Amino acid sequence: MPRPQPVAGEVAVSAALVLIALVSLWQTSVIPVSPIYARVAPTLFPWIASSGLLVIALILLGQALFRGFGVEENLAVDWRATGWVAAGLAANAALIGTFGFPFAAVALFVCVARGFGSAAPLRDTAIGIALALGSYLGFEKLLGVNIGAGILEGIL
Repeated sequence: MPRPQPVAGEVAVSAALVLIALVSLWQTSVIPVSPIYARVAPTLFPWIASSGLLVIALILLGQALFRGFGVEENLAVDWRATGWVAAGLAANAALIGTFGFPFAAVALFVCVARGFGSAAPLRDTAIGIALALGSYLGFEKLLGVNIGAGILEGIL
C-alpha cells in the first residue's frame, strides 16, 4: 500500500546517493587512459562500482518516493553491536600501518562478525584469514598493487 506522502529525509538520502553516483561516473569518465591498455583499463572497476551505486541509488529513490524504506519507526540502536563494529574499524586503522593489511582485515572481520551476532570467534578468524590473504594475494600478485603486507612482507 503506497504512502500518501514521501518522507523528506528518505528522499534526500536517496537523491544524495544518486548525485554521488553521477559525480563518480563523471569523474571516472575523465580518468586519463593510455592507449596501451587493450582490454582492461584502470577505469573498469570505477565504472562497475559507480554504475552499481547508481542502480542501487535509483532503486532506493523509487522506494523513498512510493513506499518508503520499510524501516520501523522508533527502532532502538544496538549500542553493543555498534561498539563492536566501531572497535573493528579502530583496530583496522591502528593495525594497518604497522602489521599490514592481512592482520588489520582479520581484526576488522572478527569484530564486525561479533557485532552482527556471531559467537564463534575461531571460525570468524579462520574465515577472516582466508578472505584477507585471498584479497591481499589478489591485489599483490594478480593486479600488481601493493596494499601492504606489513610484518608478513618477506613471507608473502
